[in-house]
Amino acid sequence: MLDIKKIIVADHAGFCFGVKRAVDISLNYKKEDNGAVYTLGPLIHNDDVVNFLKAQGISQISIDDLDKLGEKDAVVIRSHGVTPETIRRIEKTGAQVVDATCPYVASIQLKVKKYHAKGYQIIIVGDKDHPEVIGINGWCGNSAIVTRDGSDLGTLPQKVCIVAQTTERLSNFEKVVEAASRSGAEVLTFNTICSATKERQGSADEVSKKVDLMIVIGGKNSSNSKKLYDICRTNCNNTIFIENAGELPDWVINSKGIETVGVTAGASTPNWVIQEVLARLEKGLETEQKELISAIAVDGKD
Repeated sequence: MLDIKKIIVADHAGFCFGVKRAVDISLNYKKEDNGAVYTLGPLIHNDDVVNFLKAQGISQISIDDLDKLGEKDAVVIRSHGVTPETIRRIEKTGAQVVDATCPYVASIQLKVKKYHAKGYQIIIVGDKDHPEVIGINGWCGNSAIVTRDGSDLGTLPQKVCIVAQTTERLSNFEKVVEAASRSGAEVLTFNTICSATKERQGSADEVSKKVDLMIVIGGKNSSNSKKLYDICRTNCNNTIFIENAGELPDWVINSKGIETVGVTAGASTPNWVIQEVLARLEKGLETEQKELISAIAVDGKD
Protein backbone atom coordinates (compact mmCIF):
# COMPACT_ATOMS: atom_id res chain seq x y z
CA MET A 1 0.00 0.00 0.00
CA LEU A 2 1.26 3.48 -0.89
CA ASP A 3 1.85 6.12 1.75
CA ILE A 4 -0.12 9.07 0.33
CA LYS A 5 -3.15 9.53 2.57
CA LYS A 6 -4.25 13.11 2.00
CA ILE A 7 -4.25 15.66 -0.82
CA ILE A 8 -4.87 19.32 -0.03
CA VAL A 9 -5.72 21.60 -2.94
CA ALA A 10 -5.25 25.32 -2.39
CA ASP A 11 -8.57 27.17 -2.08
CA HIS A 12 -7.53 29.52 -4.88
CA ALA A 13 -5.92 27.72 -7.79
CA GLY A 14 -6.15 27.75 -11.56
CA PHE A 15 -7.74 30.11 -14.06
CA CYS A 16 -8.24 33.66 -12.83
CA PHE A 17 -10.84 36.09 -14.15
CA GLY A 18 -8.59 37.79 -16.71
CA VAL A 19 -7.26 34.58 -18.23
CA LYS A 20 -10.67 32.92 -18.43
CA ARG A 21 -12.04 36.10 -19.99
CA ALA A 22 -9.30 36.14 -22.67
CA VAL A 23 -9.91 32.50 -23.59
CA ASP A 24 -13.69 33.03 -23.74
CA ILE A 25 -13.32 36.16 -25.88
CA SER A 26 -11.10 34.30 -28.33
CA LEU A 27 -13.39 31.28 -28.65
CA ASN A 28 -16.55 33.37 -28.95
CA TYR A 29 -15.05 35.61 -31.61
CA LYS A 30 -13.95 32.58 -33.60
CA LYS A 31 -17.52 31.25 -33.56
CA GLU A 32 -18.98 34.56 -34.74
CA ASP A 33 -16.46 35.56 -37.39
CA ASN A 34 -15.65 33.93 -40.75
CA GLY A 35 -12.11 35.27 -41.06
CA ALA A 36 -8.90 33.94 -39.56
CA VAL A 37 -8.43 34.62 -35.84
CA TYR A 38 -4.94 34.99 -34.40
CA THR A 39 -3.56 35.75 -30.96
CA LEU A 40 -0.61 38.12 -30.80
CA GLY A 41 1.87 35.65 -29.39
CA PRO A 42 0.60 32.96 -27.00
CA LEU A 43 -2.71 34.09 -25.51
CA ILE A 44 -1.56 32.96 -22.07
CA HIS A 45 1.55 31.28 -20.70
CA ASN A 46 0.26 27.73 -20.84
CA ASP A 47 1.08 25.33 -23.68
CA ASP A 48 -1.94 23.12 -23.02
CA VAL A 49 -4.29 26.06 -23.54
CA VAL A 50 -2.36 27.32 -26.57
CA ASN A 51 -2.61 23.88 -28.17
CA PHE A 52 -6.33 23.73 -27.37
CA LEU A 53 -6.90 27.08 -29.07
CA LYS A 54 -4.93 25.94 -32.09
CA ALA A 55 -7.21 22.91 -32.37
CA GLN A 56 -10.14 25.33 -32.44
CA GLY A 57 -8.59 27.21 -35.37
CA ILE A 58 -7.02 30.04 -33.36
CA SER A 59 -3.33 30.37 -34.21
CA GLN A 60 -0.56 32.68 -33.07
CA ILE A 61 0.96 35.52 -35.05
CA SER A 62 4.13 37.42 -34.20
CA ILE A 63 4.61 41.15 -34.29
CA ASP A 64 6.96 40.71 -37.26
CA ASP A 65 4.29 38.97 -39.35
CA LEU A 66 1.53 41.55 -39.03
CA ASP A 67 1.95 42.57 -42.68
CA LYS A 68 0.45 39.20 -43.64
CA LEU A 69 -2.92 40.15 -42.15
CA GLY A 70 -5.96 41.03 -44.25
CA GLU A 71 -9.16 42.96 -43.58
CA LYS A 72 -11.12 39.80 -42.79
CA ASP A 73 -8.62 38.71 -40.16
CA ALA A 74 -8.73 39.42 -36.42
CA VAL A 75 -5.97 39.68 -33.84
CA VAL A 76 -6.69 39.02 -30.17
CA ILE A 77 -4.68 41.10 -27.72
CA ARG A 78 -3.75 38.75 -24.93
CA SER A 79 -4.53 39.30 -21.26
CA HIS A 80 -1.07 40.80 -20.62
CA GLY A 81 -1.89 43.78 -22.84
CA VAL A 82 0.34 45.56 -25.36
CA THR A 83 1.70 49.02 -26.12
CA PRO A 84 -0.38 51.66 -27.94
CA GLU A 85 2.09 51.43 -30.82
CA THR A 86 1.40 47.73 -31.24
CA ILE A 87 -2.34 48.39 -31.44
CA ARG A 88 -1.75 51.06 -34.09
CA ARG A 89 0.37 48.64 -36.11
CA ILE A 90 -2.41 46.07 -36.15
CA GLU A 91 -5.02 48.68 -37.07
CA LYS A 92 -2.92 49.82 -40.04
CA THR A 93 -3.22 46.34 -41.56
CA GLY A 94 -6.99 46.66 -41.66
CA ALA A 95 -7.43 43.65 -39.40
CA GLN A 96 -9.87 43.73 -36.50
CA VAL A 97 -8.36 44.29 -33.04
CA VAL A 98 -10.03 42.11 -30.39
CA ASP A 99 -8.86 43.47 -27.05
CA ALA A 100 -8.72 40.75 -24.38
CA THR A 101 -6.41 42.74 -22.10
CA CYS A 102 -7.20 41.91 -18.50
CA PRO A 103 -9.18 44.81 -17.00
CA TYR A 104 -6.74 44.94 -14.09
CA VAL A 105 -3.85 45.43 -16.52
CA ALA A 106 -5.81 47.97 -18.56
CA SER A 107 -6.36 49.96 -15.37
CA ILE A 108 -2.60 50.09 -14.77
CA GLN A 109 -2.01 51.24 -18.34
CA LEU A 110 -4.43 54.15 -17.86
CA LYS A 111 -2.83 55.15 -14.54
CA VAL A 112 0.61 55.15 -16.12
CA LYS A 113 -0.60 57.25 -19.06
CA LYS A 114 -2.34 59.74 -16.75
CA TYR A 115 0.51 60.33 -14.32
CA HIS A 116 3.20 60.32 -16.96
CA ALA A 117 1.30 63.19 -18.60
CA LYS A 118 1.32 64.98 -15.23
CA GLY A 119 5.11 64.83 -15.07
CA TYR A 120 5.60 61.87 -12.78
CA GLN A 121 8.46 59.44 -13.33
CA ILE A 122 6.78 56.04 -13.62
CA ILE A 123 8.30 53.15 -11.67
CA ILE A 124 7.07 49.64 -12.46
CA VAL A 125 7.77 46.89 -9.94
CA GLY A 126 8.22 43.72 -11.95
CA ASP A 127 10.16 41.87 -14.61
CA LYS A 128 11.37 44.15 -17.41
CA ASP A 129 11.14 41.30 -19.92
CA HIS A 130 7.58 40.24 -19.04
CA PRO A 131 5.03 41.12 -21.75
CA GLU A 132 2.72 42.80 -19.24
CA VAL A 133 5.48 45.14 -18.09
CA ILE A 134 6.60 45.83 -21.66
CA GLY A 135 3.02 46.71 -22.53
CA ILE A 136 2.54 48.99 -19.50
CA ASN A 137 5.82 50.77 -20.22
CA GLY A 138 4.54 51.62 -23.68
CA TRP A 139 1.80 53.76 -22.15
CA CYS A 140 4.39 56.19 -20.81
CA GLY A 141 6.54 56.28 -23.93
CA ASN A 142 8.81 53.49 -22.68
CA SER A 143 10.24 55.88 -20.10
CA ALA A 144 9.47 53.88 -16.95
CA ILE A 145 12.05 52.68 -14.48
CA VAL A 146 11.53 48.92 -14.04
CA THR A 147 12.85 47.36 -10.85
CA ARG A 148 12.35 44.17 -8.86
CA ASP A 149 13.24 45.34 -5.36
CA GLY A 150 14.28 49.01 -5.52
CA SER A 151 17.98 48.31 -4.99
CA ASP A 152 18.82 49.78 -8.40
CA LEU A 153 16.72 52.95 -8.31
CA GLY A 154 19.56 55.47 -7.98
CA THR A 155 18.73 59.19 -7.96
CA LEU A 156 15.06 59.90 -8.57
CA PRO A 157 13.29 63.03 -9.86
CA GLN A 158 10.99 65.09 -7.63
CA LYS A 159 7.81 63.19 -8.45
CA VAL A 160 7.47 59.43 -8.93
CA CYS A 161 4.48 57.16 -9.44
CA ILE A 162 4.88 53.50 -8.51
CA VAL A 163 2.76 50.66 -9.93
CA ALA A 164 3.30 46.90 -9.92
CA GLN A 165 3.05 44.04 -12.36
CA THR A 166 -0.23 42.32 -11.45
CA THR A 167 1.56 39.08 -10.53
CA GLU A 168 4.34 40.66 -8.46
CA ARG A 169 4.98 39.71 -4.84
CA LEU A 170 3.75 42.24 -2.28
CA SER A 171 7.08 42.15 -0.46
CA ASN A 172 8.87 43.38 -3.59
CA PHE A 173 6.38 46.22 -4.06
CA GLU A 174 6.86 47.30 -0.45
CA LYS A 175 10.66 47.29 -0.84
CA VAL A 176 10.44 49.60 -3.85
CA VAL A 177 8.05 51.98 -2.09
CA GLU A 178 10.39 52.13 0.89
CA ALA A 179 13.46 52.75 -1.28
CA ALA A 180 11.72 55.49 -3.26
CA SER A 181 10.43 57.16 -0.09
CA ARG A 182 13.98 57.43 1.27
CA SER A 183 14.97 59.48 -1.79
CA GLY A 184 12.99 62.49 -0.65
CA ALA A 185 10.81 62.47 -3.76
CA GLU A 186 7.05 62.91 -3.78
CA VAL A 187 5.93 59.28 -4.02
CA LEU A 188 2.54 58.34 -5.41
CA THR A 189 1.85 54.61 -5.05
CA PHE A 190 -0.71 52.24 -6.53
CA ASN A 191 -0.63 48.66 -5.32
CA THR A 192 -1.78 47.11 -8.59
CA ILE A 193 -1.10 43.50 -7.63
CA CYS A 194 -4.41 41.90 -8.51
CA SER A 195 -6.65 40.18 -5.97
CA ALA A 196 -6.33 36.83 -7.77
CA THR A 197 -2.56 36.95 -7.34
CA LYS A 198 -2.84 37.81 -3.66
CA GLU A 199 -5.36 35.02 -3.08
CA ARG A 200 -3.30 32.40 -4.90
CA GLN A 201 -0.10 33.36 -3.15
CA GLY A 202 -1.82 33.38 0.25
CA SER A 203 -3.43 29.98 -0.33
CA ALA A 204 -0.17 28.48 -1.59
CA ASP A 205 1.68 29.84 1.41
CA GLU A 206 -0.86 28.34 3.79
CA VAL A 207 -1.03 24.88 2.20
CA SER A 208 2.73 24.51 1.68
CA LYS A 209 3.29 24.82 5.44
CA LYS A 210 1.16 21.72 6.12
CA VAL A 211 2.43 19.12 3.63
CA ASP A 212 5.26 16.69 2.99
CA LEU A 213 5.25 17.44 -0.75
CA MET A 214 3.99 20.52 -2.60
CA ILE A 215 3.10 20.46 -6.30
CA VAL A 216 2.83 23.68 -8.29
CA ILE A 217 1.10 23.33 -11.68
CA GLY A 218 1.77 26.00 -14.27
CA GLY A 219 3.30 26.94 -17.58
CA LYS A 220 7.08 27.14 -17.66
CA ASN A 221 6.88 30.77 -18.82
CA SER A 222 4.17 31.75 -16.35
CA SER A 223 5.43 34.48 -14.03
CA ASN A 224 2.70 33.99 -11.43
CA SER A 225 3.27 30.21 -11.38
CA LYS A 226 6.99 30.70 -10.79
CA LYS A 227 6.22 33.01 -7.88
CA LEU A 228 3.92 30.36 -6.40
CA TYR A 229 6.79 27.89 -6.66
CA ASP A 230 9.14 30.31 -4.87
CA ILE A 231 6.63 30.81 -2.05
CA CYS A 232 5.99 27.09 -1.63
CA ARG A 233 9.69 26.24 -1.81
CA THR A 234 10.33 28.59 1.11
CA ASN A 235 7.93 26.61 3.29
CA CYS A 236 8.40 23.11 1.89
CA ASN A 237 11.78 21.97 0.60
CA ASN A 238 10.06 19.11 -1.19
CA THR A 239 8.31 21.30 -3.82
CA ILE A 240 8.07 20.47 -7.53
CA PHE A 241 6.93 22.56 -10.50
CA ILE A 242 5.12 20.75 -13.32
CA GLU A 243 3.13 21.86 -16.36
CA ASN A 244 0.68 18.94 -16.51
CA ALA A 245 0.03 15.38 -15.34
CA GLY A 246 2.49 14.01 -17.88
CA GLU A 247 5.32 15.70 -15.98
CA LEU A 248 4.35 14.26 -12.60
CA PRO A 249 7.35 12.11 -11.58
CA ASP A 250 6.78 8.40 -10.96
CA TRP A 251 8.47 8.72 -7.57
CA VAL A 252 5.53 10.86 -6.41
CA ILE A 253 2.96 8.21 -7.36
CA ASN A 254 5.10 5.46 -5.85
CA SER A 255 6.17 7.52 -2.87
CA LYS A 256 7.17 6.15 0.50
CA GLY A 257 7.17 8.46 3.48
CA ILE A 258 5.02 11.16 1.84
CA GLU A 259 1.61 11.15 3.51
CA THR A 260 0.28 14.63 2.75
CA VAL A 261 0.53 16.29 -0.68
CA GLY A 262 -0.39 19.90 -1.42
CA VAL A 263 -1.43 21.16 -4.85
CA THR A 264 -1.70 24.66 -6.24
CA ALA A 265 -1.85 26.05 -9.77
CA GLY A 266 -1.05 29.30 -11.52
CA ALA A 267 -3.67 31.68 -12.87
CA SER A 268 -3.09 30.44 -16.42
CA THR A 269 -3.60 26.77 -15.56
CA PRO A 270 -6.96 25.37 -16.79
CA ASN A 271 -9.16 23.24 -14.58
CA TRP A 272 -8.82 20.14 -16.75
CA VAL A 273 -5.03 20.14 -16.25
CA ILE A 274 -5.48 20.35 -12.47
CA GLN A 275 -8.01 17.51 -12.55
CA GLU A 276 -5.65 15.28 -14.56
CA VAL A 277 -2.90 15.81 -11.99
CA LEU A 278 -5.31 15.02 -9.16
CA ALA A 279 -6.47 11.87 -10.94
CA ARG A 280 -2.90 10.57 -11.02
CA LEU A 281 -2.32 11.51 -7.40
CA GLU A 282 -5.46 9.75 -6.26
CA LYS A 283 -3.88 6.46 -7.23
CA GLY A 284 -1.77 6.93 -4.12
CA LEU A 285 -4.74 7.52 -1.86
CA GLU A 286 -6.40 4.88 0.26
CA THR A 287 -10.00 4.49 -0.89
CA GLU A 288 -11.56 5.43 2.43
CA GLN A 289 -9.71 8.76 2.49
CA LYS A 290 -10.61 10.13 -0.92
CA GLU A 291 -13.27 12.36 0.63
CA LEU A 292 -10.44 14.39 2.20
CA ILE A 293 -9.53 15.95 -1.16
CA SER A 294 -10.30 19.66 -1.08
CA ALA A 295 -12.64 21.19 -3.65
CA ILE A 296 -10.97 23.40 -6.22
CA ALA A 297 -12.15 26.99 -6.28
CA VAL A 298 -11.47 28.16 -9.85
CA ASP A 299 -11.99 31.92 -9.70
CA GLY A 300 -13.07 33.79 -12.54
CA LYS A 301 -7.07 36.45 -14.11
CA ASP A 302 -2.93 35.87 -14.72
